[in-house]
Amino acid sequence: MNLVSIPANPAPSDTSVGSIETPDGVTLRYARFAPPPGRRGTVCLFQGRAEFIEKYFEVARDLRDRGFAVATIDFRGQGLSARAVRDSRKGHARRFSDYLIDLETFVKEVVLPDCPPPFFALGHGMGATVLIESAARGHRWFDRMVLASPMIGLAHQPLFGAAAPVARTLRLLGLGRLTVPGGSGRVAAFQPFADNPLTSDPIRHARTAAVIEAEPALAVAAPTVAWADAAYRTMAAMQRPHYAARLRQPMLLVAGGRDEIVSAEAIERFGTHLRAGSHLVIPGAMHDLLMEQDQIRKLFWAAFDAFVPGTPLYG
Repeated sequence: MNLVSIPANPAPSDTSVGSIETPDGVTLRYARFAPPPGRRGTVCLFQGRAEFIEKYFEVARDLRDRGFAVATIDFRGQGLSARAVRDSRKGHARRFSDYLIDLETFVKEVVLPDCPPPFFALGHGMGATVLIESAARGHRWFDRMVLASPMIGLAHQPLFGAAAPVARTLRLLGLGRLTVPGGSGRVAAFQPFADNPLTSDPIRHARTAAVIEAEPALAVAAPTVAWADAAYRTMAAMQRPHYAARLRQPMLLVAGGRDEIVSAEAIERFGTHLRAGSHLVIPGAMHDLLMEQDQIRKLFWAAFDAFVPGTPLYG
């Protein structure tokens, strides 16, 4: 497997890419970015729904500038990892525990044998949710985790309204592989900048679209009914009383004040119950915190530097 490198988004130097197979037979693509001199450990990077390794080249450079090696993976069903349905643009998963299989396989086969410790995690959106679920099940792969826009609740859908029971009913009727009602095959990165719900930075928005244009196999559009049902049930579990309080994993949750995808309020509520973590909201930031304008990214990285041991403080 290779990485897609274009002039607007070149692959970082000292990169290795390969594939691993999960115990349930799914092929996953991974990449490792070598540590700079005076290494401080490894940050494992976990993307959100419909994202891919190439979208985070700039983030990998930011982390290497901080002294870290970087390791990352395409979750099943996205990037250049194996897709489970014939229409590869459908974002499909049978259950969220499948992503935990991806995480554990990646840690055991790539991170532990080949990456310098100590280990930290940086997750976005769905990837952040997978990290929380892993911690809730007692795994302590990482010393600390920084979670950007974790999918704990959806914006503008208090308690999910009718969407969750509709998804559950359609799933029970055997329609799990259908696109969610109202969804389409249109890729979010191709939305006009003025209408996009992800970032207020036009250059980074265009860069993501350019990468997908260079390699259309990276594209993922709307999720399936099965994915939505799994996501709603996972979020409902995370919002139960005492879920957050039982976690012992040190974590920092960062939300965007203008996020139209996930609920900043749900992230704040979750964060107030953490015993070994904290949370903050960045005013004016949209969902893709790491793809935002420079002034917003600086605030995110300042929080990261203050939370993750060993990082230098940047002005």
